[in-house]
This record gives sequence, structure tokens and C-alpha cells, in this order.
Amino acid sequence: MIKISIPGKGVLALKNVVLDFNGTIALDGNILPGVKEKLDELSVVTDIYILTADTFGTCVSACSNLNGKVITLKEPLGSAEKLKIIQKLGTNETVAFGNGTNDEMMLKEAIIGIAVLGPEGTSVKALTAADVIVPDIICGLNLLLKPIRMVATLRH
Repeated sequence: MIKISIPGKGVLALKNVVLDFNGTIALDGNILPGVKEKLDELSVVTDIYILTADTFGTCVSACSNLNGKVITLKEPLGSAEKLKIIQKLGTNETVAFGNGTNDEMMLKEAIIGIAVLGPEGTSVKALTAADVIVPDIICGLNLLLKPIRMVATLRH
């Protein structure tokens, strides 16, 4: 668990990290460089969940050496399903990462929603739903590995 005190928000206890696959931690179905190492570090203190519609059919094999649970979505759009997953995990202890329109609801409901400006781009809906916007997934994962960085960004 990651604990961080954010003025105006209180003490956050971050237990779960939920990540969209394509566009967030992967490009064209392949994990982006450096992601595995960062997720390995995070998995020591949080539970990792990777959500995917598996557009390229590569997620399970691409994530086979990651310390996290892959959840393949059953619904074609996935928005409501992603939201249900973070609600089940607990929105007050879950950080969500995404870049697409179908990530909007989970980014908005998570205790911290982080929109990733990756090589696929980022939807405006994901941007406006997020609490934090990062230039790439490595910067986003580093916010959790060094959570004091979020204090100035998120204080009220």
C-alpha cells in the first residue's frame, strides 16, 4: 500500500493500480520499454490489474511476465465494465491509468485518475476525467513510486 497525505484531500491509501493495456502501457499490442521494471517495483506495494479488450490478441502473452492480473473485458466498449472493476476493488483505494474514451468513467471514479499522453494519443474525454495528466506511462508510474511528487499537483 502507498500512503500519501495531500492537503485538501487527506491521507490516501493506494492499494490497487488499474491500467488500460493498449495506448497506456502498450503500443500495437507490445509492452512499452521500461514498463515491466516499473510494474515490478510497484507490485511490491500494490496490486496491479491490467484491463484489455485485447484488440491485437497479444495481451495475455505480452503480460505473461508481469506481476499483475490481466482482465480481458467481455463488453465491446468496456467503459461500464472498467468502472465496475474499480468499484469492486474500491474506488477510494484504486489509482487508474488510461488514455481512451472508454477509460473516462474509471479515471473519473478512481481516487486518482491518471491520463497518459502516449504514442496513440489521448482522448479529450480521458483528459477531462483525469486528476493528473502525464506525458508517458513511465512518468505516471514514477508518480506512484515517488508519491510526494503528487502533493503539489493534487493539493486543493
